[in-house]
Amino acid sequence: MDNKTPKKVKLYKSFRYAFEGIFATVFHERNMQIHCLVTVLVVMFGIILKISLMEWYLCLLLFAIVLSLELVNTAVEAVVDLVTEEKQPLAKKAKDAAAGAVLVSAIIAAIIGGIIFFPKLWNFIF
Repeated sequence: MDNKTPKKVKLYKSFRYAFEGIFATVFHERNMQIHCLVTVLVVMFGIILKISLMEWYLCLLLFAIVLSLELVNTAVEAVVDLVTEEKQPLAKKAKDAAAGAVLVSAIIAAIIGGIIFFPKLWNFIF
């Protein structure tokens, strides 16, 4: 075996690193905090408005997509910032594309959320 082969990280350490990344992003990134707040509000409204099991599945999937993309966006921004401090067209392109992915998923999640929640909210109010 060659000394340049990296040692495998123990599984529990991999999970620890992953959780450190999640918590660091939640505590230090404003957009992730907004996504988490919206997630909590959707869960509260889902409970109050008694959304169906299938609607819960859809909401959970959308939470996973939006929050995961925000984590990836944060990672892309960190790597780009690590590589260059100068304004570079490719750095801008990478950051903008990653942010755009989050935005697309959040817009679609909001539209689907509206489809799920507006009729129930209407019935709840009237």
